[in-house]
Amino acid sequence: MSAQTYLAYDYPLLSVFWSMLLFFLWIMWFVLLFRVIVDILRDDAMSGWAKAGWLVLTIVLPFLGVFVYVIARGKNMGRREIAQARAQQEAFDARVREAAGTTSRPSSIDELDKLSEIRARGDITDDEFRRAKELVLTGHGPAQHAGSTSRTPSR
Repeated sequence: MSAQTYLAYDYPLLSVFWSMLLFFLWIMWFVLLFRVIVDILRDDAMSGWAKAGWLVLTIVLPFLGVFVYVIARGKNMGRREIAQARAQQEAFDARVREAAGTTSRPSSIDELDKLSEIRARGDITDDEFRRAKELVLTGHGPAQHAGSTSRTPSR
């Protein structure tokens, strides 16, 4: 038999399984360690001294520090993470709305629709409708100046 065949007999399938399990647990340990550290730093309710104490305990005695932290404060770790995710999603949604221009500013189509409803009710004449429509279409109507004040600037 060759040297490779002997190696296969020396390292049976169960040993491969245990090695992979230990490697997986080792990776999971680092994931848990970093999640605890991030949770310590992210928690606004904790004072600076408490954060420093937890970090020292977690770094000096990692196994004990992480397990004590998870037992003592692990119940709220998920809640803090969900609150953080919601805050990030709301900030992202607000940024997208701002970039898309869909804040509370009405579009020119909405303004023209309102003008035609007002004209259909008979509140304005056809001449007033035509002038207001020209203002909206040229960019001088209320749709483009929703955030501006009604005062004219002094010179």
